[in-house]
Amino acid sequence: MHLSRSDVVLVTGGASGLGEATVRAVLAGEASAVIVDLPASRGAELADELGERVLFAPADVRDEDQVQAAVDAAAGLGTLRVAVNCAGVATPGRVIGKRGVLPLEAFRTVIDINLIGTFNVLRLAAAEMINNAPVDGDRGVVVMTASVAAFDGQIGQAAYAASKGGIAALTLSAARDLADKAIRVMTIAPGVMETPMMAGLPGETRTTLEALVPHPARLGRPTEYAQLVDAIIANPLLNGEVIRLDGALRMPPR
Repeated sequence: MHLSRSDVVLVTGGASGLGEATVRAVLAGEASAVIVDLPASRGAELADELGERVLFAPADVRDEDQVQAAVDAAAGLGTLRVAVNCAGVATPGRVIGKRGVLPLEAFRTVIDINLIGTFNVLRLAAAEMINNAPVDGDRGVVVMTASVAAFDGQIGQAAYAASKGGIAALTLSAARDLADKAIRVMTIAPGVMETPMMAGLPGETRTTLEALVPHPARLGRPTEYAQLVDAIIANPLLNGEVIRLDGALRMPPR
């Protein structure tokens, strides 16, 4: 599907990392973008920097009304054609660790943001997209973000792996649900990427992570995630699948 000047791409977590790279890639083409991120993020600043084809819609992806307002803002800019879900957290914690049993609320929060938040955006964006006239056979495309942790969950990743595994499992079911609406659903499962989540790691840890990647032996770049989003939008046969973006990485237990 080719995006035109009238089309809009909504990106959650769009104020940093994978989401910001995706917003910048969208604006390199003809379409407009809506940055969806928390009010305390740099979303407003980034929107000002990037110009008139982008706006900031502050929202917590768990909140129905806030996400609906973001979808409405996208529809006000043009035709909401693509939604990309990059919002997420990676709060660590063993099932039973040095401080005892993992608090249920800590597990629930990660599931709520990563999995339920993603589904919230998926359903509300799709509800808007069904009104679109098809372009190249598609009314819209939804891209979700899982992680290699969905398949290679490490020690201390119980909540994160479960949330990302849920997104991976959701992909085919959602694609089948929306097939008769001509809306495609795809998921990207990144490996270790150069994102704000990784920024606080000491250099030694970063070097160890890079050595785990067979080729190229480095962290992935947010621009490479954005390139894959572009490819998914462009290729009409990509639907209902999870694509690992990881340089052949398979994570060890720790």
